[in-house]
Amino acid sequence: MNTIIKQRFSVPFEYPVCFSENIFDPENRSFAAILEQGKQVKTFFVIDSGVAESHPDLIQNIQEYAKAYESIFYLCAEPVIVPGGETCKNDPSVYEKIVEATHIHGIDRHSYIVAIGGGAVLDMAGFAAAISHRGIRLVRVPTTVLSQNDSGVGVKTSVNSFGKKNYLGTFTPPVAVINDFEFLKTLDDRDWRSGISEAIKVALIKDLSFFEWLEENAIAMADRQMEPMQKQIIRSAQMHLDHIAGKDPFEFGSSRPLDFGHWAAHKLEHLSNYRVRHGEAVALGIALDSTYSYLKGMITKGELDRIITLIQNLGFELYQPELSGENLLKGLKEFQEHLGGQLTIMLLEKLGKGVEVHEMDHDLILQAIGMLQEWNALAPTKH
Repeated sequence: MNTIIKQRFSVPFEYPVCFSENIFDPENRSFAAILEQGKQVKTFFVIDSGVAESHPDLIQNIQEYAKAYESIFYLCAEPVIVPGGETCKNDPSVYEKIVEATHIHGIDRHSYIVAIGGGAVLDMAGFAAAISHRGIRLVRVPTTVLSQNDSGVGVKTSVNSFGKKNYLGTFTPPVAVINDFEFLKTLDDRDWRSGISEAIKVALIKDLSFFEWLEENAIAMADRQMEPMQKQIIRSAQMHLDHIAGKDPFEFGSSRPLDFGHWAAHKLEHLSNYRVRHGEAVALGIALDSTYSYLKGMITKGELDRIITLIQNLGFELYQPELSGENLLKGLKEFQEHLGGQLTIMLLEKLGKGVEVHEMDHDLILQAIGMLQEWNALAPTKH
């Protein structure tokens, strides 16, 4: 006898993405309001080492804030400081340290892990939270442009393994995301501009008007003007959230339009031993796939020129030596493996509209790389 019982249920997800400043000033109730449950809750903080160094009073501010709102939450242990960047995702002992802390301090599914840092730290801490007790509540406090406008507002957690980016991970929505613009003021120029590449990405595949806005404000953002940067972050975050709420938030299929420019970016990061930062690699990946789109006759030379000009006006390089040779092409196969099915690459049909393809011409990829190398030599970055 063959018997099949089909199970079906749905679980709604909802979480706020807040934009604020000085969130650990006792006069700012935003953070405490996120944790408020009518009873005192246990919290454990994970802090990016770069953030801790740039904000030496941060831990003291957190402790004083906790005292001010002790009826809402308390610190179960001293915050743990973890290395920032891909280092924390490459070394398993880092996320294991957080998992161990959940055991030592009795951090359970009704407690909160609060991760403060760039996208890599948020990915890693989110992974540790997701696999402990099958999911401890996570509050993300992104501190870079890239994590505030893209990676920090989404539902992914991950660490790197087997030499592959994000090989281990989960889809686990946070309880809340709190973007504190004050953290951006201490970023170096590379990290300041790096995250803008994700805004270019989403604008190119979804919204011509946003792309035009980026063109108009590129120089101002490169010059570290805060107002346009804040507007860019909020608009980009909204577009990423709108996409996540669409048809396939947990990416069961092979369609991943928000990975425009990322197949090459992920491989470039690894080939450079993460000397090239994620946002820088994405900018280069966008330039590569846009040039490829032009060589395939999908966009005009004028459209390509606008994309390249925007990328250069923001201060990005168009070429890195790791792009040479066949090693980059291995990234296509690895990307397909990461998708878990058919190769699906987002290219451009026109500015503001992406189109998916299922194969790439290796000769044209190499030709596109050559063009980027030539342009980079002729027109060095301005910032």
